[in-house]
Amino acid sequence: MAKILDGKAISAEIRAELKSRVSELKEKGIVPGLAVLLVGDDPASRSYVTAKERACEEAGIYSREVKLPATASLNEILDVVQQFNADDQINGILVQLPLPDSSMEESVIEAIDPDKDVDGFHPMNVGRMMMGLPAFLPCTPHGILQILKRSGIETSGAHVVVIGRSNIVGRPMLNLLSQKSELGNATVTMCHTRTKNMAEYTRQADIVIAAVGWPNTLTADMIKPGAVVIDVGVNRIPDDSKKSGFRLVGDVDFEAVSEKASAITPVPGGVGPMTITMLLVNTVESAVRRHGVE
Repeated sequence: MAKILDGKAISAEIRAELKSRVSELKEKGIVPGLAVLLVGDDPASRSYVTAKERACEEAGIYSREVKLPATASLNEILDVVQQFNADDQINGILVQLPLPDSSMEESVIEAIDPDKDVDGFHPMNVGRMMMGLPAFLPCTPHGILQILKRSGIETSGAHVVVIGRSNIVGRPMLNLLSQKSELGNATVTMCHTRTKNMAEYTRQADIVIAAVGWPNTLTADMIKPGAVVIDVGVNRIPDDSKKSGFRLVGDVDFEAVSEKASAITPVPGGVGPMTITMLLVNTVESAVRRHGVE
């Protein structure tokens, strides 16, 4: 039976370190601040934003939320972003995605000050990450690296297969794992929806990272015995036994795969908590950079 890689526990460990760091900064008169812009009434987005604000409060980070209606124009959204850019109280800016009109997203992301882009989505930060230069790393890939590191799972020399090619998880994951760095030095193969005979690749992998957003994408016959499996997916499937009428599952057939893998992240409670935690890490790092403190 696989060891459960407990993202909640690792996240709590990092947040405790962060809380201590924030206390030190406050003694120097520095209060890290995160601004969140929520456009529209999507329940999942509302839930994410509330969780982020609660996490800020627990860590001692100042947070501010601006909410706009789903009908907000691009100019109205950009006005709020510019206010955040100009505000010295704000070190990190988070525009909750997806926006009601997804065609606006590129313009909105590019409008964020790269020094406050704690999601790591601005083209400047993406470019710096690709070159191995200091940058705000995207929160989910960075969280996965921390799970591996703090669980004692070696990436150096490992063969990692990443399933999924999104700009949020798959592509940055491939880049970070292949870099010449403490958390990289892996040989990385990327698979996606057009990959033929995907199992040929995943069966060779020491570590498989599934990030496609489709239940049961990775089944037990697709991994080799003892592989490490990281499940990034969060999928809602109908379940009449639940009050909500649904339950959350990942991209991995957890029950079967956990019998064969050496370690696996659960859903929920695996990668999810790490994403918010790394957002806080980036916000504090932004405050440290801005004030030039150690």
